[in-house]
Amino acid sequence: MAAPGDNEDVLARYRSPLVSRYASAEMGYNFSERKKFGTWRRLWLYLAQAEKSLGLPITDEQIQEMEANLDNIDFKMAAEEEKKLRHDVMAHVHTFAHCCPKAAAIIHLGATSCYVGDNTDLIVLRDGFDLLRPKLARVIGRLADFAEKYADMPALGFTHYQPAQLTTVGKRCCLWIQDLCMDLQNLERARDDLRFRGVKGTTGTQASFLQLFEGDHNKVEELDRLVTAKAGFKRAYMVTGQTYSRKVDIGVLSVLASLGASVHKICTDIRLLANLKEIEEPFEKDQIGSSAMPYKRNPMRSERCCSLARHLMTLVMDPLQTAAVQWFERTLDDSANRRVCLAEGFLTADIILSTLQNISEGLVVYPKVMQEIMIRQELPFMATENIIMAMVKAGGNRQDCHEKIRVLSQQAAAVVKQQGGDNDFIDRVRADPYFSPIHKQLESLLDPSSFTGRAPQQVAKFLKEEVRPALIPYQSKMGGKIELAL
Repeated sequence: MAAPGDNEDVLARYRSPLVSRYASAEMGYNFSERKKFGTWRRLWLYLAQAEKSLGLPITDEQIQEMEANLDNIDFKMAAEEEKKLRHDVMAHVHTFAHCCPKAAAIIHLGATSCYVGDNTDLIVLRDGFDLLRPKLARVIGRLADFAEKYADMPALGFTHYQPAQLTTVGKRCCLWIQDLCMDLQNLERARDDLRFRGVKGTTGTQASFLQLFEGDHNKVEELDRLVTAKAGFKRAYMVTGQTYSRKVDIGVLSVLASLGASVHKICTDIRLLANLKEIEEPFEKDQIGSSAMPYKRNPMRSERCCSLARHLMTLVMDPLQTAAVQWFERTLDDSANRRVCLAEGFLTADIILSTLQNISEGLVVYPKVMQEIMIRQELPFMATENIIMAMVKAGGNRQDCHEKIRVLSQQAAAVVKQQGGDNDFIDRVRADPYFSPIHKQLESLLDPSSFTGRAPQQVAKFLKEEVRPALIPYQSKMGGKIELAL
């Protein structure tokens, strides 16, 4: 544990890029040593206050001394104590006691290490969710504005990454939004499901507190309730071992992994659309796409999201395995692992949401490229059924028309695939006297908007009835545009 302010050259040792390069200051602080150890001291204060209110011989002077030194942490002393004691909690008990000599005798009274360790983790997880939820809401809001703007702009749809029926730019964006709305619900549920470990003792039996209160079960239960409320939780887990169940961590990282999957899919779509030159992420005036190829406009933001989301999705394996191998009331093989995976889960989610917000605020659409792809390359083949129906209405025979179109479409396909030319199917229809009864209808039969079905109506209904209402609790936190540091 390094003391803040140490003069050691930070560039001479590894620093996680999650903090040094990407994550927001507020999420970085949430998992910082200052937040952690400051919370430990507050938990010791809550315990002492509650124990005093229930009759233990703790003085106002002791409480006031603790209150006055909550953030007066000598990190250098704590590091030296931990090196000597090989116990982080006791190192900080001694450090806190050093600046609170009058309260030294009652700090950590009746508690085990997990009283501060696990309860702090739960506070940090709760606060992490509170940081992520508005960020996700902002992304949804930006994409909702984009979807509304392009609700009726026709775009070529793909299944199996092969051309399919048309959709609209806004409708495709709503597929992204729907996934993110599910993630927002998951984050809210996971946050609300969190409980406090509370005051449970060394194996979860509360035996030490029962002894302190001379067998008064009601006072022990009230102590648990008071400390839980002081920490800002409505409920505590009714039963624990020495730790809260590590299945809680599975639930936390599962929803973050699910968010990672959503962002990976969205940004993969954007990368594919960038290759098609239909939609691009923001590209700044002085940005360089490639050191060797000056013309390149690489989708680096979307690639960053995919790269980090891939890491986020893998982190859930850590708590799954940890929960599976916790023996009886607890083993310590969870500790080092949890220090890494829980922090990295929230830091990574924070980064990809900030980056996706930046992307969604600057998406560029190229309608003429989409029209070129649709009208010249794919739409002529999609219009064949409409042409058949129009010919039948004009008195033609459906089977004869089908055969004519089959021959002409294969000829046009050969021009595209074998000669690299444009799709000339409609030119062939215009040149064939058989289709003369509908020649004047061809333009209307090729109107892209007639192929998008109810996509515009679906966008409007979805945004009005599901998306906008879900964002109401976050209206005050929607904020302005975000700029990426790197």
